[in-house]
Amino acid sequence: MMNGDGTPLLQARQIRKQFPGVLALDGVSMHVAAGEVLAIVGENGAGKSTLMKVLAGIYSPDSGELLMHGQPLVLRRVADAMRRGIVLIHQELNLAENLSIAANLFLGQESNRLGVGWLSRSKEREQARKHLSSVGLDLSPDRVVATLSPGQKQLVEIARALVHSATVIIMDEPTSSLTQRETDRLYQVIADLKQRGVAVLYISHRLAEVKEVADRVTVLRDGKNAGELSRQEISHDAMVRLMVGRDLKQLYPRTHQTAAATKPAPLLEVEQLTYEGNPQPISFVLRPGEIVGMAGLVGAGRTELSEALFGIRRITGGTLRLAGQLVAIRSPIQAVQAGLLLIPEDRRLHGLILPFSIRDNLALPNYDLLCRFGWMQPGRVQELARRMMDKLRVRAYGPMQPVGLLSGGNQQKVVVGKWLARQPRVLIFDEPTRGVDVGARSEIYALMDQLAGEGVAILMISSDMEEVLGISDRVLVLHEGHLAGELSKAELSEEAIMHLATGGGKRAS
Repeated sequence: MMNGDGTPLLQARQIRKQFPGVLALDGVSMHVAAGEVLAIVGENGAGKSTLMKVLAGIYSPDSGELLMHGQPLVLRRVADAMRRGIVLIHQELNLAENLSIAANLFLGQESNRLGVGWLSRSKEREQARKHLSSVGLDLSPDRVVATLSPGQKQLVEIARALVHSATVIIMDEPTSSLTQRETDRLYQVIADLKQRGVAVLYISHRLAEVKEVADRVTVLRDGKNAGELSRQEISHDAMVRLMVGRDLKQLYPRTHQTAAATKPAPLLEVEQLTYEGNPQPISFVLRPGEIVGMAGLVGAGRTELSEALFGIRRITGGTLRLAGQLVAIRSPIQAVQAGLLLIPEDRRLHGLILPFSIRDNLALPNYDLLCRFGWMQPGRVQELARRMMDKLRVRAYGPMQPVGLLSGGNQQKVVVGKWLARQPRVLIFDEPTRGVDVGARSEIYALMDQLAGEGVAILMISSDMEEVLGISDRVLVLHEGHLAGELSKAELSEEAIMHLATGGGKRAS
């Protein structure tokens, strides 16, 4: 699907981009044809985002060249790229939440006026309906964007790209906050864009997604081209091999003897627990040294359960026992004091203070451990930061780097690190690797395995089926707020989990 003479729609040749102390792109080349989905994959720091920003006119390359239809392309600003039909849809969607859909679609394009200073609202609505229909949205153009679901907002962003007559649409982690149904709808829209000859550059950490949607894959590693895969060559292992430069034979390490084999006394016993928003009693146990997965469809109540255990949601009935002792958890402070700790699903909103440094984020929940006679001990704070950064291999220029400037994987390590200082007994990981690249995933799984080996009980809530199957000793499955069943390691399969998650009940063995 090249031009008639075989020329790609968009090309980058030997792009080099350097920032102070960092060579982000070192001679990177890529090309994409009309009607093709090209996935760009790589670990955090591989150069994906920098390359996309060069293509979108946000950054100017230090050297190298861009070509469109084989002709030199110079982009000095975002507006230049948009005029040439290149539109970047950021992971953090860039919509004006307080405005209508129509106003968002034509923001900056309000050229149709009646008289002086008057917008043609009727024409705007008419055109908005047309563009919304093209991405499968049957919504009123007057609807306020803040009322839309994440999936609907994503489609509005695509519709806005079409308003700009986009021929190249760059999608950065487009499904990171979508349900499976919304993701499936996005796939259909991408297929429709291909039919119209629109080229799609697709950036995602979810390799199963890449395999589903991509016609070709370009892999970056350390700011350089690491390889390319045709449609027939795309597989999880092939992508991982190119991304990390080695085979990840043990992506899900379990080097320690599991609690499933030795069956020690339970560390956490949840008995007939009910809580705000869910009157259905839930019972289960966690043993020391065990990683228990928790699966379920969106809306099954997994995050709500974790919030109840951590004292965010009010418990209305039932009991909790830690190491055989009854505990009353009415607040996160009481949960922390009991050694029951939560790594939340949204680390940026609930787990970190982004403008604060790594050091201050690590210290914040541990002031009681870092003070002496009521006075903060700067030496202890520095020692904690150094120890946790070394232990977790946090990649940063130092402990004073703002945590908001770290990659997703390194941010997740900081969230974990602030709790490790408290020697946790029970750790709840809610979506531990969301938005994290495969190399950082491997490190997080190895850390979970290490903690289990030290006797910590881990409850891992995840929507990633491969993750649930790969790291769990057993799996609890929720369906509409109640525990639909439990699967041992021997019983684990995607089919068995989905059967319970959809309300089918546990099948006889």
